[in-house]
Amino acid sequence: MHYRKTVLWHRAMEVAQGVYGLVQRLPREEAFGVRSQITRASVSVACNVAEGWTRESRKEKAQFLAIAQGSAAELETLITLCERLGWFPESATQEVRSRLDEVSRMLTSLRRATRKA
Repeated sequence: MHYRKTVLWHRAMEVAQGVYGLVQRLPREEAFGVRSQITRASVSVACNVAEGWTRESRKEKAQFLAIAQGSAAELETLITLCERLGWFPESATQEVRSRLDEVSRMLTSLRRATRKA
């Protein structure tokens, strides 16, 4: 199956799209700080899912899925920081957080299955 047909990749893309909507709320002076880091983390999740999906060895696939999960944790932390700083209201982050949680759970399941295979 191609990665573009997976629910995981589609959800990861939705997270990235949602993040790009959120960063519009950031202060202008954060254009090269938090904004850059949060968008890179969100893109990294979907890109590493895609790259891992195309790898032939189980070890390589697991490595890219682990990187995707690490990026998801980084993204969740950055969203939390932005909420605490008052840049993102929690009401604005609910949908992204929900999708990100779903992606993280899918990655956990897939990584476990990859280790067992």
